[in-house]
Amino acid sequence: MPDPKTRSDRFEGFGHVANGELVDGSGNVLRLRGVGLGNWFLPEGYMWKFEPDGPLSPHEIEDFVVDLVGRERGARFWHEFRDRFITEADIARIADEGFDHVRLALNSRLLLTADGGIDEAGFALVDRLIGWCRAHQLWVVLDLHGAPGGQTGTNIDDSPRGVPDLFITGGAYTTRTIDLWRAIATRYRDETAVIAYDLLNEPLPNDYQFTYADALADLYQHLTKAIREIDPNHVIIYEGTHWSNNWSIFTQVWDPNSMLQCHKYWSAPDRPSVQGYLDISSELGLPVYMGETGENNLDWMQTAFQLYEECSMSWNLWPWKKIDTVTSPCSIDPPDGWSDVVNYARKRSDAKPDAERAWTILGDLLDRLDITRCTYRQDVVNAVMRRAPLRIPASGFGFGGEGVSYKTSAAVPMPGFRNDDSVTLVCPTSDGPSFHHNHGSPRGEDEHIVVRLGTGDWVAYEVEVRSVARLGVDAVVVAGDPAALMISLDDEAIPCIGSRVDTVQLMTDDAVAAGQHRLKVEARTGPVDLLRLDVIVGSQE
Repeated sequence: MPDPKTRSDRFEGFGHVANGELVDGSGNVLRLRGVGLGNWFLPEGYMWKFEPDGPLSPHEIEDFVVDLVGRERGARFWHEFRDRFITEADIARIADEGFDHVRLALNSRLLLTADGGIDEAGFALVDRLIGWCRAHQLWVVLDLHGAPGGQTGTNIDDSPRGVPDLFITGGAYTTRTIDLWRAIATRYRDETAVIAYDLLNEPLPNDYQFTYADALADLYQHLTKAIREIDPNHVIIYEGTHWSNNWSIFTQVWDPNSMLQCHKYWSAPDRPSVQGYLDISSELGLPVYMGETGENNLDWMQTAFQLYEECSMSWNLWPWKKIDTVTSPCSIDPPDGWSDVVNYARKRSDAKPDAERAWTILGDLLDRLDITRCTYRQDVVNAVMRRAPLRIPASGFGFGGEGVSYKTSAAVPMPGFRNDDSVTLVCPTSDGPSFHHNHGSPRGEDEHIVVRLGTGDWVAYEVEVRSVARLGVDAVVVAGDPAALMISLDDEAIPCIGSRVDTVQLMTDDAVAAGQHRLKVEARTGPVDLLRLDVIVGSQE
């Protein structure tokens, strides 16, 4: 990627919505590709390896730290944590990887004082982040993740009573939420590095989605009016109910300069799973923002993010950094003794670490927040960017339909997965595809969906190369003759350099240009059950 200082200034004018598309200040269409800065202003238990019987919400985690080391040291810890969790080095790395924005999860408790006034210390952290993002040419989405009173009634909104009191109680909570957005709009109305205001994260999940849907629609309209009295320029983002995914409240356009947001974690990465959002987007003439997604295995992520790209969705990977993870780019390595802290939090142990030892462990954790001390998981970034080197599951072919992404003579689509595509899919190790069912689940790789290619059948995949280099491909099969596969890059056959019983190995003769390329896999004789493509980057020679 070019040095941010040599890039053209993307902040000339405000990003906005025009003719159903998100565009920059010059009118160029934008497809946002970013990462979420969760766990910073609003810690979540699973990101610390805490489990449901332990502390999960920010105030519970804060109280747990106080229990370990006392109130004075607890306050010192959280001051240091907020100062060090995200630094300019994180923002520089995000920009260098080719992301174009961050979504900042805000907690109202850090921005408002106990009596509802403005907390300048909290806003100073937001100001500092925006300054870094401007310097490194990243847009910022300001996301109210924890509204006054709570909008979800779960740990993720820091609700005081574990219910969505923003809607149940209303009153002062509603007033404070409106006042907070007025304050945000007043402070950033002239800031073009801020691209959008995300009004409420994942409001009203589960049964609340039915009880308070009308109240949410009313609040959205009140918030919009309050913001527009101050700021006519920034994009407003509305999220549906039930983890952002029930869009039944979106029956009209409340503001023409707006986007609709959905989230995706547990469902199949295929077009049927997002078609409803695309239909409403088309009907209302508003663009779609996949504002949170990820937290799954590499095969799922690589396929899902290709889906968003081909469906013209902006997207955001959740989250950038957490403790001991294989699904985020930055994994904070747990300090020595962290398991004792976690076990005490889980109530698996009555042995509470003594205050001095706990303070030493927490101090070590603070030091390990620095990106240079984290384990960096390039494979996660490569999966969401579909960037070599990476592994492409056979089922992750493009979403352009027959004649563009595949050609088949006969097909048996798999029920519940890509069943709108005429490609034969089989799952040899189970009865069907498996997807993780919570944000904190481990990255499993034990189940795979196989593409069965008959004679003359083909499937095509997109892959990015960051710099000029030779490209290698290992095609792995579970049945049939791998030598029967012919693989081409941008319609040029790639020479075979070797073959094993289950793999054919190929390497381009010459270096290929940086940018997007198309891999096509065709069976000259079939059937062949294709499992995956391992795409590697060789030397420039």
